[in-house]
Amino acid sequence: MRPMLLMLAFLLCCLPALNACLQCDRDIRNLHEDFILSSPCVENQIQMQQIRDQTYVSYRQTSQKRKGVIDSVTLYRTSTEYQNEFNRFMTNLQPGCMALFIMAKSRNILEKHLDVFIREGLCPNKCGLLNQRVMDCFTCRFKTYKCSSPSHQQDCGEHTLQAEEGGQAVLDCFLPWHRLVLGKPEYHYSWAPGVSGTEKLSESDFRSLVVTEDSSVVLNQLHVDETGTYRCLLQNQKGVIFSKVTFLLTVTPLPTQTGKTLTLPILPDADYSADNLLVPVLIAVVTALGLVASVGFTVVLGLTMNQRMQSHGRWEKKERLTQYTL
Repeated sequence: MRPMLLMLAFLLCCLPALNACLQCDRDIRNLHEDFILSSPCVENQIQMQQIRDQTYVSYRQTSQKRKGVIDSVTLYRTSTEYQNEFNRFMTNLQPGCMALFIMAKSRNILEKHLDVFIREGLCPNKCGLLNQRVMDCFTCRFKTYKCSSPSHQQDCGEHTLQAEEGGQAVLDCFLPWHRLVLGKPEYHYSWAPGVSGTEKLSESDFRSLVVTEDSSVVLNQLHVDETGTYRCLLQNQKGVIFSKVTFLLTVTPLPTQTGKTLTLPILPDADYSADNLLVPVLIAVVTALGLVASVGFTVVLGLTMNQRMQSHGRWEKKERLTQYTL
């Protein structure tokens, strides 16, 4: 059991402060606890517990050199590979240089993950303000880590946009590190009309445009008078601003269309002489006479028919009287 105790001491003490946060992982603590209890000798168990506790204290003291924090993803990745190396080490337990080789490899894995986190995962914002949720390696509790930009300003750049009248413009102020912002921040869009960049603007010059959870807005059917400076602020409900992006939008009018001149055909000059005027007059007179003749013929025909009907009626009456007399 003595060689196993020496191996555990080497395992816990020789790894650098890079894996200082591993004691915050429950699986790692259970792994060490199971290994300690696997010893049949109570004396050895006590000694291994003392070594483990002292190593955890050393972790907390030295982790400050590496910011002393870690995020959940890096802790999970580090813990998984640590357990794999630990199990391989215990399965192929060999004293001497083989154990040293395995532990050196494990240290390289831990260094790789935590170095990447410090370089890329911790405070990835190059501008603005980020309150990142990380785990404190001293207390093993999550806390908020304030990440200020190198310039200590919320300004995250200025973009120039151009669009034609009647067209559209897309404003998008999303930055990759916005995913790490705590809470439910919203994007506040506002704009200041006028030619952008010609004068210094104050807060009172901006008009509220829209407040949305989406990072982008689309401006449709643009007019020339919508030229101006557009601003996007990412902020929480308490008014804390995390980033600011400015858009200088210029709406250009459509080019004036030159219409083609329509040439009408030239009609011949009308001849208003007496001979030409006589023809329509004669046509009108003939038409009128025809109408009068038609009306007269209709009247005469009606009178004739009426007289015949009256004569026929008198004859029939006279004939009936003669027959009655006889």
